[in-house]
Amino acid sequence: MENVIYNELRMRGYSVDVGVVPVVEKDQNGKVIRKQLEVDFVCNLGSSRYYIQSAYALPDETKRAQEVRPFRKIDDSFKKIIITMDMVPSQYDEYGILTINIYDFLLDSKSLEK
Repeated sequence: MENVIYNELRMRGYSVDVGVVPVVEKDQNGKVIRKQLEVDFVCNLGSSRYYIQSAYALPDETKRAQEVRPFRKIDDSFKKIIITMDMVPSQYDEYGILTINIYDFLLDSKSLEK
């Protein structure tokens, strides 16, 4: 599924990075710790940036929390999206993270902008 998403993003003209996003946090003692969070895709086109996670299925809240965890640590205003094979309606959660199914993503070239 990740290959299909990657190819579609490239066809839409996005610059796509696959990998990690650096994050700086403080531990309980106030010591600065540098971490790298895994995000499936970081897409850029002009001044737009999207962080995208792909999840074949989101069967329960535990799996959803696992996919959302990196997004919660990224402190910027760019859009965060989870693309899944599950037949779910496109919707935003309480953190502003969009969940969309792969078919809506592939069939609507403006799906990331909504």
